[in-house]
Amino acid sequence: MLQSTPRRSWRVGHCLLVLSTILMAAACSPASQSQQQPTARNRIVYGLTLQPSGFDPHIHASAELGIPLRQVYDTLVYRDPQTQVFVPGLATEWAISPDGLTYTFRLRAGITFHDGTPFNAEAVAANLDRIMNPDTASQRAAFLLGPYLGYEIVDELTIRLILSSPYSPLLDALSQVYLGIASPAALGQFSNQRYQFNQVGTGPFAFVEYVPGDRLVIRRYEDYAWGPPFYDLPGLLSVDEVEFRFFTEPATRATALESGEADIMGELSPIDASFLTANSAIQILPVAAPGQPLQFLMNTQRFPTDDLRVRQALIMATNREAIIDAVFRRFSPLAWGPLSRNMVYAYRELQDLYSFDPAQARTLLEAAGLQDADENGFLDLNGVEIEVNIVAPSWGMIPEVAQLLQDQWRDAGLRVVIDPVPSLNLLLEAVASGEYNLVAFYEFGLDPVFLNRYFISSAPNNWLGYANSALDELLIQATQIVDPNERFVRYAQAQQIIMQDALILPIRDYVNLNGARTSIQNLSFDAYGWFPILNNVIVNPN
Repeated sequence: MLQSTPRRSWRVGHCLLVLSTILMAAACSPASQSQQQPTARNRIVYGLTLQPSGFDPHIHASAELGIPLRQVYDTLVYRDPQTQVFVPGLATEWAISPDGLTYTFRLRAGITFHDGTPFNAEAVAANLDRIMNPDTASQRAAFLLGPYLGYEIVDELTIRLILSSPYSPLLDALSQVYLGIASPAALGQFSNQRYQFNQVGTGPFAFVEYVPGDRLVIRRYEDYAWGPPFYDLPGLLSVDEVEFRFFTEPATRATALESGEADIMGELSPIDASFLTANSAIQILPVAAPGQPLQFLMNTQRFPTDDLRVRQALIMATNREAIIDAVFRRFSPLAWGPLSRNMVYAYRELQDLYSFDPAQARTLLEAAGLQDADENGFLDLNGVEIEVNIVAPSWGMIPEVAQLLQDQWRDAGLRVVIDPVPSLNLLLEAVASGEYNLVAFYEFGLDPVFLNRYFISSAPNNWLGYANSALDELLIQATQIVDPNERFVRYAQAQQIIMQDALILPIRDYVNLNGARTSIQNLSFDAYGWFPILNNVIVNPN
């Protein structure tokens, strides 16, 4: 029998919810089963850089919550960190129907949750019911499931997911921590508000406690024996317990590493990472995070970026290598398209499409009718001086990049006005006004489905004001085709249109700069580049 729950409407810009920093004020109560574990032998402190609004992966959207909770929850499938290929997790095998509407998963036998509850098809169903229940108010997990209709329990260890239309990103969605499988007993015992303080999964670490604004603690689950192929067997030096602490002020992160207050710290600034490379007690681990690069989306509805020649000129007038040197200290590679180069669907032929060519940029601007008639150094049209407006969010070192663009484009004869936006709400207000030429943004992910939110004509985040039915069709087809080779063909064509029409100015592929004490060994990260594989970490004080 098909089981289903009502759908909720898409939220505009829901992907931006990772930026929320509202502090939780509620106290926590530790999970009793974890309290009974012995004192940890190898305990480390991991620095988090953001205090999310909540830590329930089914409800909240922050990427930060995945750093500790990726250790607590298993998913039906995983993506190999090296190849990005899907590998078994809680499901040992899966089959997709020829029409792409059903996904049948055979589940691993003999697994129990940290509270002793058996893992089976009923447990998966309970998680899907919770995620899709409108009362849960899921900010991300429900949307990851796309056109999900419901499920059918075939037998104790087989479940079939049913879709209303083909949706090739489904396996990627099921590999993410937001769709991690929780104990149905714990979900039934605790309310949605209280569950984040009493979480129970099947992962290599069990949840111990969460104190908002202070710490989140996990401890190794000694009976764990069913991880994905890239999980190592624990040994005497394996980390036993991890305390996650919040270092929300960037200036405190390098200091915490140097003093030993933290053993691992993510999201170091390029300046701090460059400085710490001279410290023999600290290792810097740059990890490429797949998704969209840092890019400036160009408004095709506002003068002068409504002219293709102007958009192309802006790209050619940008010395991106100089920006990467000055702002990112060479830790990041130069971006050349709407997908980062470490994504399997990135079209690499784009890397030579645009080069830094100030002379050609000036030629294109003049061809668009822009002249320096009054010889004051800035271009004008019919006696009116041209302004290029950049909306620059305050995060991701975007203001520093915007400042360099202002300097570089001045050499091309363009006056640039920077509109700083320190919050999500102000960003949305700025783009809603349409009074801008470029807006900076980036997004993380392994499946290019996120392109649909920006480049489809009717997309909620079509900040380009761009409409192209051919591009729409390519992106929609790529979302529905299961065959990866056929998907690549569509995405390659889509990326060519995006760059040939100069819809974006790509700057750099995102690199997450992590620092760790040298006593921390075997630290690696999952395919998404954000979530550490702490199961494999060993602590060697020598």
